[in-house]
Amino acid sequence: MCYDADASPPIHGPAVTTVSGAPLLLTSADATPFAAYLAAPARPTGIGVLLLPDNGGLSRFYERLAVRLAEQGHTALAVDYYGRTAGARYHERPADFAALPNLMPHLTRLRPDTLYADFDAGIAHLRADGGGRARAVVSLGFCIGGRFAFLTSAERFGLAGAIGLYGALDTINGAPGPIQRAGELRAPILGLFGGADPHIPAGTVAAFDAALSEGGVPHEIVTYPGAPHGFFEQELREQADASADASADAWRRILAFLQRAGG
Repeated sequence: MCYDADASPPIHGPAVTTVSGAPLLLTSADATPFAAYLAAPARPTGIGVLLLPDNGGLSRFYERLAVRLAEQGHTALAVDYYGRTAGARYHERPADFAALPNLMPHLTRLRPDTLYADFDAGIAHLRADGGGRARAVVSLGFCIGGRFAFLTSAERFGLAGAIGLYGALDTINGAPGPIQRAGELRAPILGLFGGADPHIPAGTVAAFDAALSEGGVPHEIVTYPGAPHGFFEQELREQADASADASADAWRRILAFLQRAGG
């Protein structure tokens, strides 16, 4: 898990519109209900964001981030991964749910087919009346959600782009990652990484960059020197170190990418 329960996303700047936010239940293709959180701006840009959390699943950090995105006019839908194994009442999960020993039984039971079906349901909701009727949808993910976001660049999802922050790139327990799947990716990609992240070394980031280039995928890869894994967080930003500069620049690049995706 990247963020503690009391963590907050960094603040970009003044809101350009008012926002309404609320949890909701979506239904996947196999009739499984799963949790989501929708933040809707009063004056939408027409760009929807499918927000993909770290491996702890949907939490207040991602609710707050959805609101931050909606404050800039982008309808944001954060989805949970664990409706099949932990139920849809994510607010009622134990405080230590995301501790790795407790999380592993849920994490290891994720399957691409059902996970992707959940993403499909989220994307469809963003495109429907109740989700803001987004004319373009971009995925935005963190850690394992960054990995998932890169993979949603594949044509089957029909996205206008994918943004991943410190997303795991390589094979995990035999499952191919974005590096191995780069030939299947199509939508433009923005990848943001911390130069002091021990989990994603520079050589792995370079291999992803090269694989995307070889596959002809439009992309931009940015590594922030000295920034750690999980640098996109308000408390780190307030420390006025490499994380502060990384968070500010990441916000700028994310919002610019969303604007381009909307045409």
